[in-house]
Amino acid sequence: MVEIYIDADACPVKDETLKVVARHLIKVHFVSNQWLRLPQSELINIVVAPEGPDEADKWIADQITAQDICVTADIPLADRCVKKGAIVLNHNGKEFTPESIGMTLATRDLMTHLRDSGQIEGGGGKSFSKSDRSNFSSALETAVQKQK
Repeated sequence: MVEIYIDADACPVKDETLKVVARHLIKVHFVSNQWLRLPQSELINIVVAPEGPDEADKWIADQITAQDICVTADIPLADRCVKKGAIVLNHNGKEFTPESIGMTLATRDLMTHLRDSGQIEGGGGKSFSKSDRSNFSSALETAVQKQK
């Protein structure tokens, strides 16, 4: 049965996810490094990962299956979940696929290198918009339908 795994630290689409979960009566796991204030429900599992780098990502990658959906902006986590056969969505509704994840990971690594070496500044992306929120809701609904 399909379950949703949310990389919940700084996740802007918790409410949209909860609406889909309620509509389809499927389980969601909100995984973060700190306690989250969310509604209490048998469908909502709040996981506080152990302290340490990438512990939340490790928990998600260890649990997720090919029947599941992951929501994350973390490219290395997306790569791990795609390799396990899961559907992986970014917060703006963009799906990471086996065909796109390699280039996405390479671009991330290149940009990190350029920032670290001082060749470019900054790093923050564009702000999260209403259309991003709408695109995510639509993409998550489609992913749930596909996995069911």
